[in-house]
Amino acid sequence: MAASPYSFEPVTEADLGLLGRWIATPHVAAWWGEVDSEVAGIRSDLADPAMEAFIVAHAGRPIGFLQSYVVHAEPGHPYADQPPGARGIDQFIGEADMVGLGHGTAFIRRFCEMLESKGVPRIVTDPNPMNARAIRAYEKAGFRPLEERDTPFGRVLLMARDGAAQRGQQ
Repeated sequence: MAASPYSFEPVTEADLGLLGRWIATPHVAAWWGEVDSEVAGIRSDLADPAMEAFIVAHAGRPIGFLQSYVVHAEPGHPYADQPPGARGIDQFIGEADMVGLGHGTAFIRRFCEMLESKGVPRIVTDPNPMNARAIRAYEKAGFRPLEERDTPFGRVLLMARDGAAQRGQQ
């Protein structure tokens, strides 16, 4: 893989204040939940081996958040119909001055390449169907829409990016 200006540092307790600040910004708050509950959820996920949470940095500057999870780790997960080994991702750019510059597409693509190099057959994400900016970023990062679904998280557009092995089976 070519060198990338993006890095992914595991979230620690020390990062929760920054994440709370980002979640409270209007461009994130429009699509994510209430700050205290979102931060509490991230805090509890830090101890979950099926969940990985990262601060995304560009050229060393923290700009966003990304989490990756095993879709089959939780019984009855709404994406358990995905292929064995599939992972889900959620993310946002927290720094408002970094939105709209292509960073989302670029770091999502980079992270997916890292997962695929480890053999992950499919990566799914689930934007709100009204979040056109996110959907376009995911499409540019190699995701394709599968279907709209009602989930415990609300109505979502389930999107998938298939790894090389999975693409060969289609």
